Amino acid sequence: MTSRSKTTLATTSVIAGCLIAATTSAATSDRWNLPIATRTLANGLVVVVSEDHSSPTVGISVVYRVGIRTEPRNRTGFAHLFEHLMFEGTPNAPQGIFDRVTNDGGGDNNGATHPDYTSYIEQALVSALEPLLWLEADRMKTLAFTLKSLNNQRDVVKEEINVNVRNQPYGGVADTELPKLAFSKWENAHDGYGSFDDLDKAGIDDVRGFHRNFYGPNNAVLGIAGDVTPEQGFALAQKYFGAIPARETPARPDVDEPLNTAEKRIVQGDALARLPALAVGWKMPPRGSNDQAPMIVLGELLATGDASRLYQALVKGSALAVQIETFTGSGSPWGYGGPTLYTLMITYKTDGKADALLAAIDQQIETVVKEGVDPATLQGLKTRMLADWYDGMEPFVDRAETLAILQAVWGDAKVANRIPDLIDGVTSADLQRVAGIYLTHPNRSVIDRRPDDLLAPDDPARSEKRDKAKPAPAKPASDKKVVGKPAATKPADAGTK
Repeated sequence: MTSRSKTTLATTSVIAGCLIAATTSAATSDRWNLPIATRTLANGLVVVVSEDHSSPTVGISVVYRVGIRTEPRNRTGFAHLFEHLMFEGTPNAPQGIFDRVTNDGGGDNNGATHPDYTSYIEQALVSALEPLLWLEADRMKTLAFTLKSLNNQRDVVKEEINVNVRNQPYGGVADTELPKLAFSKWENAHDGYGSFDDLDKAGIDDVRGFHRNFYGPNNAVLGIAGDVTPEQGFALAQKYFGAIPARETPARPDVDEPLNTAEKRIVQGDALARLPALAVGWKMPPRGSNDQAPMIVLGELLATGDASRLYQALVKGSALAVQIETFTGSGSPWGYGGPTLYTLMITYKTDGKADALLAAIDQQIETVVKEGVDPATLQGLKTRMLADWYDGMEPFVDRAETLAILQAVWGDAKVANRIPDLIDGVTSADLQRVAGIYLTHPNRSVIDRRPDDLLAPDDPARSEKRDKAKPAPAKPASDKKVVGKPAATKPADAGTK
């Protein structure tokens, strides 16, 4: 869940000469092997450094292995609330110091909450590296646990719920309502934004305990990318983080779920929507399985971009759909740790029928199952995905965060150099296999979100709670801008960028 505003870095990175271009072939000789060095400190903190002297800047990311799945029952939204509190200051660095140091270093900072982790990022000139590492270590040690800061950020989180969910057409349908329908375990299904009631119940002891339990060095990964050598990065990590003692961390809950065995489908009303929409989700293959890469490539083929199969068939061809959006998991499709969904968000015409739309989607999936994908189309798709992957690893802050996430979720940041081979190794037969296993009716969950005026007056699906007087937006009590989305069609926890 994006929680903080983001400004533009004053100094732009020089493009590394070894980046693959969009038209470059996927041959092994064209691979860009990222420099990745890792070391684990005695207290359990894993440090990942990617050396790149193409500009005098650095990206920093601290990823904690705690997220929405880990938050306590009856404290929904607490992982996200705590992410806000991490910017409220410490006994050594009061509120505002973190931003001031980052801005004085020519950069910016951000934070985001996901199901499996919470990430914090900074980008700045290399001269700001040591002050920023000191600040990150300082808030890893402790925070200024005050009722004032808790109440301030509780109000900010409530405002995000108002902006992104309650007062948006289709609010929460894909990122909170669909998981509730698709998953059976509470850890995977509950609303990561949180209920107002649960947020109001959170007290200082909850905040202090959450930091103690989940924000220790042994539950974190520090990523540094840019104008620094591994030896320098490791030495600085030891200098600022090495003396922080490891802390006992609660056992990770069992979140594994099998594929669904019967379609789940409901209708919901929406007082704010003008067009009906379908949120469709299928459970994904487990992270790291042989089916993960083919499923990611299949998702690109079906619904990413105007050239995708579903866009051409449903929007350009039959005109059954008005718009199609797609996403996998809550950020990068390579960065999920537990069960996640491949999701389509499709708006359609008021005179359209959900059954017709679903039938058209099934037809495109069945075509892949029966016929596969021709070599030229598949190679072009993979080449574009490789170019996108390398392009996404160029900004130092993105690279630092990605490597830290991969280390936290996979246990190995060097997976970043395997992903291009995983993409390039996908075959037409792989796509046929995963389409037939995962994109099936039994594994499918569907929410048909319709404007209330398209429902009968006595239809129980009408959005009664949305017709009631909406709570007044909570006034943010800090100088941070609350980041809102134009519509809740992407995961609320979709990352910082």
